[in-house]
Amino acid sequence: MITPDVATFLPSPATMFPPRFTAQRRYNRPRRRRCSCVIVLLCLGFAAQSSVFAQVVVKDKAQSANEAVADRRPQRYEKSIKPLLRQTCFDCHSGDSVDGNFRADQLDPDLVDGEDVAWWLEVYSVLSKGEMPPPESSELTDAQRIRIVDWLSTEIQAAEKLRKASGNHSSFRRLTRYEYNYAFQDLLGVPWTFAGDLPAEASEDDAFENNAESLHMSVKQVETYHQLALRALRRITVRGDRPPVVHWAIPMKDAFGREKKRLERDIESAQKKFEDMPDKLTEQIERLNKKFQAPADRSHYLELSTGVRVEVDWDYRKASYALKHSDTHKAMPELGSHFAIVQPGSRQSLTVELGDRLPDEGTMRVRVRASRAKDASERIPSLQVHFGFQATDQGRSIKRLSQQDIPVEASYGQPEIYQWNIPLSEIEHRNTYRGEFELGDQPSPSEYIRFTNSAVGHDEAETAAAEAESPAILIDYVEVAAPVYDEWPPRSHRSVFIESENSHDESAYAQEIISAFMSRAWRRSPTTRDIDRKLQLFQRLRTSSKDFQEAVVEVLATILASPKFLYVLPGEQGAQPDQQKDQLSQNEVATRLSLFLWCSLPDETLLKLASAGRLSDHEVLRQQVDRMLSDPRATRFTKHFVGQWLKMQPLEFLSPTRGDDGLDSALLESIKQEPIALFADMLRNDSSALNFIDADYLVVNERLAKHYGIPGIPGNHFRRVSLPAERNRGGLLTQAGLLTMNSDGEDSHPVKRGVWLLTNLLNDPPPPPPPAVPEIDLSDPAIAKMTLKERVDDHRNHAACMSCHQKIDPWGIAFENYDALGRWRDEINGKIVDATSVLPNEDKLDGMKGLKEHLIRQRHEQFVKATIEKMASFALGRQLDFGDRAGIREIAGRVRESDDGIKTMVMCLVTSDLFQTK
Repeated sequence: MITPDVATFLPSPATMFPPRFTAQRRYNRPRRRRCSCVIVLLCLGFAAQSSVFAQVVVKDKAQSANEAVADRRPQRYEKSIKPLLRQTCFDCHSGDSVDGNFRADQLDPDLVDGEDVAWWLEVYSVLSKGEMPPPESSELTDAQRIRIVDWLSTEIQAAEKLRKASGNHSSFRRLTRYEYNYAFQDLLGVPWTFAGDLPAEASEDDAFENNAESLHMSVKQVETYHQLALRALRRITVRGDRPPVVHWAIPMKDAFGREKKRLERDIESAQKKFEDMPDKLTEQIERLNKKFQAPADRSHYLELSTGVRVEVDWDYRKASYALKHSDTHKAMPELGSHFAIVQPGSRQSLTVELGDRLPDEGTMRVRVRASRAKDASERIPSLQVHFGFQATDQGRSIKRLSQQDIPVEASYGQPEIYQWNIPLSEIEHRNTYRGEFELGDQPSPSEYIRFTNSAVGHDEAETAAAEAESPAILIDYVEVAAPVYDEWPPRSHRSVFIESENSHDESAYAQEIISAFMSRAWRRSPTTRDIDRKLQLFQRLRTSSKDFQEAVVEVLATILASPKFLYVLPGEQGAQPDQQKDQLSQNEVATRLSLFLWCSLPDETLLKLASAGRLSDHEVLRQQVDRMLSDPRATRFTKHFVGQWLKMQPLEFLSPTRGDDGLDSALLESIKQEPIALFADMLRNDSSALNFIDADYLVVNERLAKHYGIPGIPGNHFRRVSLPAERNRGGLLTQAGLLTMNSDGEDSHPVKRGVWLLTNLLNDPPPPPPPAVPEIDLSDPAIAKMTLKERVDDHRNHAACMSCHQKIDPWGIAFENYDALGRWRDEINGKIVDATSVLPNEDKLDGMKGLKEHLIRQRHEQFVKATIEKMASFALGRQLDFGDRAGIREIAGRVRESDDGIKTMVMCLVTSDLFQTK
């Protein structure tokens, strides 16, 4: 076998740039862009200027590159390489019958100008790792293997130089939907959803959503962007005086009293109504009296002094204890002895009615005073807020408002204030009958908010026993106010209509607003021509607009619908005098950095540093990375990079299921968050990338801990939890979400899990299956009785399936101790789980433990490089190619010197030539 030093002489090309296993698609062939005619016209001036520059750069680089590779000797292939391939490869990979859809006898040996680069990368990969030829047919000595690898490495490096010099990388792309939304949030200063009407990105399987090759735009989208911008600007700007605030407030003592009086009246009424019907009267009195002694497992009001419990009984016609609105705010009363007790579970809740005076715009501020119940368990319950209305008995609409549960950690007798600030304009559905009917009529105009105790997220899919373990929440006061503005005009308005001494001079004020807004939106200082053109548009619009604000908003909408906002445009942001031709300008570095770590626009600090020319200083860059990763906006990076890197989209299509062993809503949400929480923890602590393979800790919440059989982890928040030495968890491979999405819904799926590992963690995807592959016949009684491993072994015996499955199955079989929901198991259908397998290079894997050991010992460098490649592709907004290989090696070397830390990886990437060049 080849020695370890030779095997790692170069990074595996197949892991860096996986080949396309089709005859039609050649390696990195340039694609035609499909930009709409509108965008082409808008960018015509930019294109005319940049194309001349690009031609000069390519010509200069190509000349030097040709000189660098002039000493290539293709004849070496014919004399010393092809005979070796004929001896060891042609038997299976030539002629009419070929394995793996690969013909070694027809490969073009020119890796610079030839069309078989992808295949040569695969040859280099399997030879350097000892995967080919197969052990049973190998006639290749170590010396011969080294000769082929040496020739390939020389040709690959020559091709790298030419590719890098050609300058064919494209960074011309539009913002993704999520980048567009975040850019609006940061530019306009409000955390609202702006991109809901935009279509989802259509990226390739092996690319990120921000891949330049797939971010096209249609004519229809151009108009959509203009309408979205106009709507957004109108939403965040205001007119006139501050609107009056409507307040709703009620202590639970009042609610208890009202409900108690109502029940007393009902009893008195029943006595009069049924006084001549003793049996019926007794039945009615018993039913009503039960509401004075509500069962402990129902949501109810409690009077501590008497112990009387009054059951909560709400429907849309009964407004006797609805919150009454007021135009004045009263001080919060002292803690009393009456509480609403909200039990866990979605069926138990506290609903408060708001009538029909809730406005359409502004913030609704909801405050409750709450604590855990007396003698509560160690579990931490959480409050959710929902909004809804029930116009009729037959129709109800309810929507969750709180994006995250708020843990109620306050102890009994020491309640705390919990608050939600909810943008009313973000509530999608409102009661259309508001203002048309009086309460009690049909239909009802009223709206309500509802508080539920999510505990650890248990809902109706969980058993009653599980709900009983969770503590109740005591609420003694509820307060609602809307519309709430902490300042007037609000910050969002002032971010557009800036303070100025020229505010009474429309023309001068419009110029200030447009110039300042354009600088932030376009990530550079606007030219005089840019400003003049927008001022001319303002003057035209002003004559037909009802006021100054409307005309300005119309102009600003065109700025946000411009390619200079929607696109990442190369070369248009001002080069420095001493800047190399292939270097990014300072503004381009600021934009690339902010899109990488914040998925949004650069802030004022980055733009100022760019303007001062300081972003070429590596120490300044490291300081900015530290600052940006400490900012809450960095959660966007962890969310989108991890989700796309690990291909977690299938989890979005799963639905909660019933049953004690089902995927309840809390577990579903938790398994989606676990990979992101682990990455965030590793980034924060600069943990080694190898912790993705195995770690002596988990980052989990209570629901996940329960799923993994770990006791004593209360609360919904994610935190580090240490694991014992003998463990079957740790890292990404054993996370429930990743295992669940790579199952078939009923059981594990070795093929899916193997393909996922090879593709996403090792960046070494297997070829797609050949056509007409036979399915496993589960109608065969003998096959039906087999374990999955036995079925896979049987399936692999088909000639058409063998070549692919030899590479895939051993990796996937190592996961067999984990079922469809990622739970550990020792038996399958009464048989002991056999998770052992043998890799193509004859390395043996003993289940998950053996898999982790193999990856850490034998695939350490490959995994770290693969992670860097994925992160670099995300950061650059494009797929990597030949010209990036040297840059990846340079980054990998620096990362290895720092123990493979994830934060170090980010730092090394940002300060690399790869990141700072075009």
